[in-house]
Amino acid sequence: MTVESTRATAPVRIAEDDHWWFHTRTQALFRVLDPIARPDGLVLDVGSGAGNMAHHLARYGQVVGVDNALEPLSVAWQRGYRSLPGDADELPFAANTFDLVALLDIIEHAENDAGILAEAHRVCRPGGLVTITTPAFGWLFSHNDVVNHHLRRYTAPHLRRLLEQSGFRVRFLSYTYFLVFPAAAGLIMVRRVMGTEKELASPDDGAYQVEMEPTPEPLNSILAKLGDWEASLLGRTSLPWGTALLAVGERPPENGTR
Repeated sequence: MTVESTRATAPVRIAEDDHWWFHTRTQALFRVLDPIARPDGLVLDVGSGAGNMAHHLARYGQVVGVDNALEPLSVAWQRGYRSLPGDADELPFAANTFDLVALLDIIEHAENDAGILAEAHRVCRPGGLVTITTPAFGWLFSHNDVVNHHLRRYTAPHLRRLLEQSGFRVRFLSYTYFLVFPAAAGLIMVRRVMGTEKELASPDDGAYQVEMEPTPEPLNSILAKLGDWEASLLGRTSLPWGTALLAVGERPPENGTR
């Protein structure tokens, strides 16, 4: 299937960009991908929803999204994105098509996470990249995971094994939300013991994005600054713990060299 760029009509900024959690994820992606991803490639956003990440992924070239839910797809189309219906474990694209495949908070929703990685490998060009973000540590599984239809959380060894078994070479793997991990883990434990779980809401009600606890100012801005600091650390090292994981895998070039 032929794909095309939508950068000309994509919105520059959407509501969730101002939420510290999304800001932290985006800055971490930029810091890790900028040195190794092509700026003029073909990018697939798997589970793209309403296209909330397309304007960020356009940093790496022409973007096409795929999702199996009609409502968020209709929002993406209204925004001018090139998004197609399809399943993550049966992508409607030819093999060796994309330079970058993004699985951003996707695999934790799926029974067949290995199948999703196998499809990502199939549509990724030799020498191309897959990037994954996903929640970390099963013992942190909480009401937030239930509301967002998560089936599991991952450890770094588990995610590394999935990537390697799918044929990818791991280029980068780290926990994220490292700086807020003690507070976040502590809050989850306290709420679990006390039996108190807050209702969650999307920062962009029309975007069909993850449900996220609202964060008032100035706390939201402070946490966003911590996200910037964490991104600077990711430019130099992998972090030993956090509430999520960020990985980049490479489909080895056919000649075995980069």
